[in-house]
Amino acid sequence: MVATDPTSRPVRSHRRVLAAVDAILDLAAQTHAVTIEDIAQALASSRRRPIEIEIADLGPGVWGQRREFPDRDQIVLARSLPSVDRTLAHEIGHIVFRHPGTAIAETTLAADDDLIAYMLSQRAASSAALTAEALQEWEAEAFAVRLLQRLGHFERDQNWRPLLCYDEALG
Repeated sequence: MVATDPTSRPVRSHRRVLAAVDAILDLAAQTHAVTIEDIAQALASSRRRPIEIEIADLGPGVWGQRREFPDRDQIVLARSLPSVDRTLAHEIGHIVFRHPGTAIAETTLAADDDLIAYMLSQRAASSAALTAEALQEWEAEAFAVRLLQRLGHFERDQNWRPLLCYDEALG
């Protein structure tokens, strides 16, 4: 379910993201999951729906993709990712928020121009012009950043605190 404002436009909710991260970390603690892969499997077990993780060639600008099958979910990660954990956490975020996955019949190697522009900028549109797709990408990315921050998986030379504070200030 996507949060909306009175004008029926999607809105970003940091509380929703933080609650989702807390729930996943509770699940991780209960199942002794210590890696992102372990967390994916704990989530799969709790949902009683398998999550397969694959490595494949994806189109330009596409680092990961969640695919929905009738009986399982699949997370496909691009080869030579700069951060497997971050991309995997992002795709897990899509599952946690129950965003619709790519229907397998619609899966292609190409990404549309809007998705490539978003991924390159790594910033969603302003909340005034936020689309449902942009909200889903923002939620998944915010989830991944917070989860990895809480797990302490950030690289030493990457400080995400200014980005998180700036993002929170924008609401």
